[in-house]
Amino acid sequence: MEKLLNDFSYGLFFWQLVILTILILLLAKFAWKPILNSLSEREEGIKSALESAENARKEMQDLQADNQRILNEARAERDTMLKEAREMKEKIVADAKTEAQAQGLKLIEQAKAAIESEKNAAMAELKLQVSSLSLSIAEKLLKDELSNTEAQTKLVEKMLGDVKLN
Repeated sequence: MEKLLNDFSYGLFFWQLVILTILILLLAKFAWKPILNSLSEREEGIKSALESAENARKEMQDLQADNQRILNEARAERDTMLKEAREMKEKIVADAKTEAQAQGLKLIEQAKAAIESEKNAAMAELKLQVSSLSLSIAEKLLKDELSNTEAQTKLVEKMLGDVKLN
């Protein structure tokens, strides 16, 4: 340490102090202002970027809320449309069933009427055939019975007896 104190020069110290002061003055005049201006501009840019990011985040939240609202509305509308479609389908099916039942009943009634008329026609034809057959049988029986005179006399007496009873 003694050696350092021995080598100390006041002249060198003075000139170093003058150079340091000039350097500080030059830096203050020419360098500090641009450095401080660029730092403040950078700070403003960062603040602006942060504000823009915050605004973008808020807009994204708003958009997400709007999207969710629109999605919910679309789902509700879809559900309403599906419900209406189901109701329309059920109504159409019910109307078709009612129409089919009505037409079925109408066809059944027509078939019953046709069956009844066919039955009546068949009965009339059957009666005609039965009466024709009966007459034919009666004719053959009468021919056989009336072929002899004794049988003719018995038949006439029997008929006369039946007429008196009635």
